[in-house]
Amino acid sequence: MKRMNTYRRWVSAASLSLLGGCNFAPHYDPPKTDSTPVFKEAVPGGDAAQGWKIAEPRDASIRNNWWEVYGDPQLNDLEARVAISNQTIVAAEASYRAAHALVLEAQAQLFPTLSVAPGVTREKSSAALVGLGGGATGTTIGGATTTVPTAGAAASTPQSISASTHNIFTFPLEASYQIDLWGSIRNTVAENRYAAQASAAQLANALLSTQTTLAQDYFQLRVADEQRRILDVTVADFQASLRLVRTLLDSGVDSEADVASAETQLESAMAQATDAGVARAEFEHAIAVLIGVPPAQFSIPYKRLNQQLPPIPVGVPSDLLERRPDIAAAERQVAETNAQIGVARAAFFPSLTLSASGGYESTALSGLFSAPNLFWSAGPSLAEYIFDGGARRAALAQARALNDNQVATYRQTVLSAFQSVEDNLAALRILSTEVGQAHKATVSAQRAVELTVVLFRNGVDSYVNVIVAQDAFLTARETELGILLRQFTASVSLINALGGGWATSQLDQTERLAMHPVDAGKAPVLPAENAGPAVPNPPPMPPGEIQPDDIIKQNDADIGVAPADRSPK
Repeated sequence: MKRMNTYRRWVSAASLSLLGGCNFAPHYDPPKTDSTPVFKEAVPGGDAAQGWKIAEPRDASIRNNWWEVYGDPQLNDLEARVAISNQTIVAAEASYRAAHALVLEAQAQLFPTLSVAPGVTREKSSAALVGLGGGATGTTIGGATTTVPTAGAAASTPQSISASTHNIFTFPLEASYQIDLWGSIRNTVAENRYAAQASAAQLANALLSTQTTLAQDYFQLRVADEQRRILDVTVADFQASLRLVRTLLDSGVDSEADVASAETQLESAMAQATDAGVARAEFEHAIAVLIGVPPAQFSIPYKRLNQQLPPIPVGVPSDLLERRPDIAAAERQVAETNAQIGVARAAFFPSLTLSASGGYESTALSGLFSAPNLFWSAGPSLAEYIFDGGARRAALAQARALNDNQVATYRQTVLSAFQSVEDNLAALRILSTEVGQAHKATVSAQRAVELTVVLFRNGVDSYVNVIVAQDAFLTARETELGILLRQFTASVSLINALGGGWATSQLDQTERLAMHPVDAGKAPVLPAENAGPAVPNPPPMPPGEIQPDDIIKQNDADIGVAPADRSPK
């Protein structure tokens, strides 16, 4: 008797388990990845001069508005507009909303469906059909065939219908419900939910990538402005040198060859200064597109480059698994393909569907909803493939292969994230040394110009050496500026590689924002500094911004004033 009770309990438990449904998706754990305790290129002793520092507790973590560490109000204003007006972000938000709609569509399969299809038909039966089988007319509604009695006739007595024309009014209701015994529907819901979460992480990644691109374009624009300033200062220096050579020519000390060389040097520098406007214009146009406005309506005024390189807090490699939106997206896609395996495995088992139909039919509209005109049917149906030529087995193999593919993609994404951080840490550390060396070279080149000018003015040295020294000084200044740009670019790239202050804990917030985008559908608004008429590139510089360097150490008597007809064009 005790064994019988135990047996019954097991049967009851099995029955409840069956009614509750099974789930054939493999148990999911995020794929394991190899990680080191620290970044290789984060050499101990890194400080603000290198552009990074070891992260301390949460107060030193990167903030969401990470661009504020650069202390540039105009950059802050531009970055704030990316999430509102950038069309790539708007498209990513729409992609997430589409993915979220698929979740709701899949969840609808967990509930019964109910449909109604009232109709009226006017028909005439043939004489042969009326004479066949007593002349009763059958109508199929919801899978059941019924006969239509005439008004006033007994419900149990089918009434023969003549070959004359008549109307048939129907009001059928149908309901069906598929019981999710094997978890196919639940795994489909989970699959779409994971896909939507991956879409939200991709939205966060697109936003971070666009903000990073804008910051890099902005610093390149500022460096282009600084390069133009350096070239304009160099032009002013070369103009002073040309006046000196012409003064010496008029005194009979110098030759026309030196004048020609000075003019050549001056015109080349002027061409370089003009050419700097091309890159500047391209960066300004790119920034306009990133904030969603036409380039023709947008311009950024000149501003001297004076930003300091901020220290970026760097944690441990494992932090990237929580802070990189692209890694989060790849992990959610692994979960998605894992759920797809459950859907494919459930296809090997029969599907159970409960269906019912009922309604009213009559040849007279006035008596349509009377009890004798009611019909109904109900019952379960079990469907199972007997032979499918291996289609389900192939679908399962495909699902498993896709899961393996996504696991590998996830691990590769993690490795690429580690690489990106290491690359930028190495760049910042090495560039911090290189920029110091380049600055020393610039100072030495400046001193060389001063000495060669003095020697030339005293008739000891040739003007060719002055030209060589001046060209070397210009090259040194441009090289130092180029290294400074690489530092800012690596700094922004490091922030991007560290996740830009984003974390997987913000995934729900990202989803909510994507469902209700800020100012969706509104025309982009220009920043306050750009509200006036757009100015063609290059924009004008403030008065007094361009002054010759004091490296030539010449007075008015030495240089003289160039005649109007001999001034450089």
